[in-house]
Amino acid sequence: MSYQPAVATKMSREMDKPLISLHLVDSDTSLAKVPDEAPKVGILGSGDFARSLATRLVSSGFKVVVGSRNPKRTAGLFPSAAQVTFQEEAVSSPEVIFVAVFREHYSSLCSLSDQLAGKILVDVSNPTEQEHLQHRESNAEYLASLFPTCTVVKAFNVISAWTLQAGPRDGNRQVPICSDQPEAKRAVSEMAITMGFMPVDMGSLASAREMEAMPLRLLPAWKVPTLLALGLFICFYAYNFVRDVLQPYVQESKNKFFKLPVSVVNTTLPCVAYVLLSLVYLPGVLAATLQLRRGTKYHRFPDWLDHWLQHRKQIGLLSFFCAALHALYSFCLPLRRSHRYDLVNLAVKQSSLGFVALVLSTLHTLTYGWTRAFEESRYKFYLPPTFTLTLLVPCVVILAKALFLLPFISRRLARIRRGWERDGAIKFTLPTDNSLAEKTSHV
Repeated sequence: MSYQPAVATKMSREMDKPLISLHLVDSDTSLAKVPDEAPKVGILGSGDFARSLATRLVSSGFKVVVGSRNPKRTAGLFPSAAQVTFQEEAVSSPEVIFVAVFREHYSSLCSLSDQLAGKILVDVSNPTEQEHLQHRESNAEYLASLFPTCTVVKAFNVISAWTLQAGPRDGNRQVPICSDQPEAKRAVSEMAITMGFMPVDMGSLASAREMEAMPLRLLPAWKVPTLLALGLFICFYAYNFVRDVLQPYVQESKNKFFKLPVSVVNTTLPCVAYVLLSLVYLPGVLAATLQLRRGTKYHRFPDWLDHWLQHRKQIGLLSFFCAALHALYSFCLPLRRSHRYDLVNLAVKQSSLGFVALVLSTLHTLTYGWTRAFEESRYKFYLPPTFTLTLLVPCVVILAKALFLLPFISRRLARIRRGWERDGAIKFTLPTDNSLAEKTSHV
């Protein structure tokens, strides 16, 4: 079963152009006529997503029939090339029908069971966070239970209405697709390709719940790194507050609370950036140490280390962000104060240099604070200067990296990472926990 229209080649050149401008859809003559031989696709629903989907399908060369409970009222919202009619008529001839209605309205479609028998239903819905937690089965699985004679495919739920209107270049091209029927997945995948997207096979319909959770995750890969950066900022800010504001107020009766919004923040930001940059390379050091100790690369890393390795890019970008904020804050301070941070700021900002930036930052911090670290006046409330705390993790990372450069260690580590094992034999064992079997290490 193929759903690639004859005009797909012609339309592919226009696929990245916006489909809807400030003018009415009917003013676009390219959407006004569709060849008679074009495959017919049905859409149940007349909301924003249904309208955007109909526009994209028409532009991609499909003949679209939209089923609505009130076709006269909604017909003007769709392209003139799309036929807007009652639901019963819309599902009679198309073999593929997009279900663009909310979950609570699925039961209202049960009257169409006879007409929908044997057809492919594409569920594009997304639950709210509360609905996702409330229902144990996905929307697609619920739809499949209502229409057992149909083949349900979950697709296009991660694509926004704006992306359908403006073109895939303005959004993510990937379209996750799952279904229990390979032929149905293939048919919908061909449609996605024709529409300018890239289908991604997610397996059986059991994956629908995971797909429906994708839009609910706000920056999923950034949650842990962001909390880490926020925690470091709070710790260093509190530490600097005690040293630079509270100690003068208690012991010298000097009011320096004016430093809180600018000076204390500016002292805290480079510390956070410096430690975060160190944490980018620390998991690699730990992973190499484990591989050397085990004598093989075929043992799984602990979950905490595996997750840490996955978040290195985000941690590095947050380090750069803190360094950039430090640069902006420095302009708010007198030059006699801000010039002290120029070298460390320059080193940290060059995040693309990676480990070189870490070394330069450490050398600068050691040079800048060597004498100050031994001055009694610097220990306020018996607390050491802030920069001495930030040196702990970077120095450990640099020393470990230096050890790994020794010939007898570097050669052994290189052999392990190329597949050599101390025992001379590779032994693969499956974890007893099924959830662990799906996880992979990222080194």
